[in-house]
Amino acid sequence: EMRLVESGGDSVQPGTSLTLTCEASGFKVADTVMTWIRQVRGKGLEWVSTIITPPRGQTYYSNSVIGRFTISADTAKNIVYLQMNSLKTEDTAVYYCARGGSDCADGHCKTGQGTQVTVSS
Repeated sequence: EMRLVESGGDSVQPGTSLTLTCEASGFKVADTVMTWIRQVRGKGLEWVSTIITPPRGQTYYSNSVIGRFTISADTAKNIVYLQMNSLKTEDTAVYYCARGGSDCADGHCKTGQGTQVTVSS
């Protein structure tokens, strides 16, 4: 059974960094498509970033995070990461990882329980 567990969320100040972790089980993250999406309280899901995992290793980012966030995958550990730098208050959300592409923001992809990121001064 496919399972995803997100972790690493925290309450931080603007301008700081966090790394989110998505531990996958029940399937291999190698040679697949993995995505991070987020949800602000009271709003819909927003696509954040997608990786076509190694051996291809292509990455994609939303305009709101490009240049600040980096998605990566450790296929040996079966983990997908989201390195978030220069965090802004508008990055505050619950972050989920999913197996699939940007259309996971439609809500049809299985995710974990999510991890809360709060950015405030």
